[in-house]
This record gives sequence, C-alpha cells and structure tokens, in this order.
Amino acid sequence: MVRGLHYQIQHPQGKLVGVTVGEIWDVAVDLRRSSATFGQWVGVTLSTQNRLQLWIPPGFAHGFVVRSPIADVLYKLTNYHVPSDEHCLLWNDPTLAIDWQLTGEPILSAKDQAGKRLEDCEVFA
Repeated sequence: MVRGLHYQIQHPQGKLVGVTVGEIWDVAVDLRRSSATFGQWVGVTLSTQNRLQLWIPPGFAHGFVVRSPIADVLYKLTNYHVPSDEHCLLWNDPTLAIDWQLTGEPILSAKDQAGKRLEDCEVFA
C-alpha cells in the first residue's frame, strides 16, 4: 500500500511520524519554492524494531509505503487536518523520481491515483 504524498497549503502541518506496529518506508518532499532543496525527497525506514521517528517540517508533502503485513503509523501534528485544504502530489511523478522500494504493484486510494505532478501543484512560497 502506498499512501500520499499529502500536504496542506493554508494550514501547513509539521509532522512527527513513527510506527508502533510493523514497518513503513516514509517519504517527505520539499515543496518550499524558495528552498535550495525544492522538489527533493528523503526516505527512511520506520519500524517497531528501529524505533526511529521522522520530523517533517511544514512545507513538505508526506507519504509512505507499508512494508509489513500490517502497520500502525502514529502522527503528531502541529496543525489540524483541514480536508478542504488537502492537496495530493502524484506519488510516482517522474520529475521527483522517488524510490518507493516497491516489490510489487502498489495499492492506491482514488485520491492518491488522482494526485498532481509537481509542475501542476500549488506549492509554498
């Protein structure tokens, strides 16, 4: 299962992400146009075993791949989820060239299938 890449523009969220059960490959993409790392991504394995967490600052899109039979993902957010402000960056945008470390065909929600390419997305200043 692939989830994301999601973000909010008017109500940006910082996210502290961890896993209480299972394992995920967690990905963040810099969407701050003024940043030297705009459009670049970082990925890290988060699992019950390694107990790592990933801090994702406001201005980044976030997504992950579940790499275990089940996974419980825990978020701590700096701002509320506002459904009307949610945006979705296309998970497999060739411009980003994210290595999702997939071993088969991804399972995607309708929202994630309809994500926009970076060049068509509303991003941060």
